[in-house]
Amino acid sequence: MALYCIGDIQGCDSALQRLLERIDFSPSRDTVYLLGDLVNRGPESAAVLRRCMAAEGALACLLGNHDLHLLAAAHGARKISRRDTLADVLQAPDRDALLDWLRQQPLARLHTHAGEPLLMVHAGVLPDWSADDTLARAAEVHAVLRGPDLPQFLPHMYGNTPERWSDALTGTERLRVIVNALTRLRFCTPDGAMDFDSTESAAAAPPGLMPWFDVPGRQSADTLVAFGHWSTLGWMDRPRLLGLDTGCVWGGCLSAVRFGATLAERECLQVRCAQAQQPG
Repeated sequence: MALYCIGDIQGCDSALQRLLERIDFSPSRDTVYLLGDLVNRGPESAAVLRRCMAAEGALACLLGNHDLHLLAAAHGARKISRRDTLADVLQAPDRDALLDWLRQQPLARLHTHAGEPLLMVHAGVLPDWSADDTLARAAEVHAVLRGPDLPQFLPHMYGNTPERWSDALTGTERLRVIVNALTRLRFCTPDGAMDFDSTESAAAAPPGLMPWFDVPGRQSADTLVAFGHWSTLGWMDRPRLLGLDTGCVWGGCLSAVRFGATLAERECLQVRCAQAQQPG
């Protein structure tokens, strides 16, 4: 049995198929975690979802901001933009099955490999959150996504405030902070106030901001965190940090990491991708 993580696919099913062939993926033998943004911007979003559904758990997914955008658009809570490529899902004969499967996926996962924890999110983890905190906060949102209150929640999911976490937050504001951290976060202040205007690489942090993973005293720093979302960051491999969004949809690569006997034993495997859209 082999363990893998794969970064943002964004509707590029042909690239995903080639990467799975390269790693010799076997659903009966291997586990692959897909780190969110399964859909949108690329040409084959419905095919990606059908592939994941057919794998019956061997392709274990979590949700990114584009996946949540699809759910919002399907429920009339968000307008489709000219850059969205979601029509093949929204107009599919199996639309209801695809959307129902999608809403069952979590916003964070934890996998224990050789006794070591691997925390997986799409975007980031707030500095005040431990791995256990992250899973608990993600579960709060997951309960709403799976439940009857989803249509009421989706119109209120969007917004940049509150900008920081507080245990005292309740209701929609609490859920919005959790969603923003797990699916949108790149930069924040040293005390955890989130910024959503900057998409530069980590080396070009605006004044007063830093990448979420570089905040001193981050509570999840003792756990290996794998994430995607940040294509301008590119491939990042630190002892306790793995960034796997290498810009597949923009003409970069689709990247996987294969773990060995321990989480420290790992290698990068990539396939080049046809450019589906221009950045910007």
